Amino acid sequence: MSTKIMLDRSFFTETVKVLLENDEFQVTAFQYPSGIQALKIKNSRGYVELLPYMGQIIWDANFDGISLRLKNIFSQPKPAKCIVDTYGCFAFHSGLLANGCPAPDDNHPMHGEFSCAEMDNAWLELNGDTVALVSHYEYLQGFGYHYIAEPKVTLAKGSGRFTIEMHVHNLTAAPMPLQYMCHMNYAYTEGGTFSSNIPATAFKLRESIPGHVHPTEKWLAYNEEIKKLQKEGKSLTVLDQPEMYDPEIVFMADHIDQYAENIMVEMDSPKGYGFKTEFSAHDFPCATRWIMYNPDLQVAAFCLPATCRPEGFNAAKKAGTLIMLKPDEVRDFKVTTGLKE
Repeated sequence: MSTKIMLDRSFFTETVKVLLENDEFQVTAFQYPSGIQALKIKNSRGYVELLPYMGQIIWDANFDGISLRLKNIFSQPKPAKCIVDTYGCFAFHSGLLANGCPAPDDNHPMHGEFSCAEMDNAWLELNGDTVALVSHYEYLQGFGYHYIAEPKVTLAKGSGRFTIEMHVHNLTAAPMPLQYMCHMNYAYTEGGTFSSNIPATAFKLRESIPGHVHPTEKWLAYNEEIKKLQKEGKSLTVLDQPEMYDPEIVFMADHIDQYAENIMVEMDSPKGYGFKTEFSAHDFPCATRWIMYNPDLQVAAFCLPATCRPEGFNAAKKAGTLIMLKPDEVRDFKVTTGLKE
C-alpha cells in the first residue's frame, strides 16, 4: 500500500530538514541562497536532487560516487522563466505545448512553457522499497489551453537507476498540441562509447543550424566528415575529439519504433562504468543526441527521448509529428535511466 505525504513550502529553509529516514532512504528538504527550494532523495547508492516547485527539474544525480550531471557554470539553481537562465541541471521536462529550439516562425520559449513552471503542490509517495516525488501543475489560459501535468521521479532501494515520468491530461474543450522531451544532460565522458539496440546510423546529423549555434570553419569541416561517415553506413560512436564539439554536435533519430518496441541506449566509460536509458518507442518515437565540450559546458546527452524532433513547434507540425490530444485525453510517459547494472 502506498503512503502519501504532502509537502509544505515551510519545510524548505536554509537549514537542511530531514523529512524521512530509515535504514535505506533519507529524504531532506532545503533552500538554496537563490531562494529555490530543493528535495534530495537518497538511497544506499546515491541520490537524486529535485526542485519540487520548479518544473520538477532534476538538479543533480549521483550514484556510486559518479556524477551523472553535465559540467556547467551554475553553482545553484536560479529563479527563471526559461530553462537557459538556470542551465545547470541533470534533467528537465521540455514542452509541453511546444518543445525544442524555436525557429524564426515560432513564438514559444526555448524548450517550452513547462520547463521552469511553478508547480501548485508536491508530495512524496512511499511504496514498499521505493520513494517517489510527484509534483502537480495546472496550466490554464483565457482563450487558450488548459491541462494538468504531473511529473514524477521514483528511486528504488539499492538502485543506481531511477524512473522519470510525466502525466498529461488535456482539460481543454478542444484538441491540444503536445510536444514532449525528457531532456537528460548527462556528463561528458572522455573516451565514452555509444551503443544501442537500434542502429548507430539511425542517429542522423542535424542539418539545420539553430540561432544559438555560431559555426566555425573547423566545425563545419567536422560536420562534413560526419556526413561522409554516414554515407558509408557509420557514425560517431566514440567521444575522442572534444575540440570538435564546440559548437554543439547534434544527432536526431526518427521513427525508432521500426527497430524495437523498447529502446535501450548506453554510454560506457573506459574507466569501467556506464550509463543506460530505457523507454518505450511507442511513447517516444524520436530521440536526440547532444554533445558539447568547452570550458563552460561539457555534456554528452547520449539519448533524449521525445515525441518529435527538437526543432520547434512549426517544424513538428510540418513534419506531421505534432501530437494533438483530444479533449479529456491523457498521455503518460516513462523513462528509466542511471548507471548500468
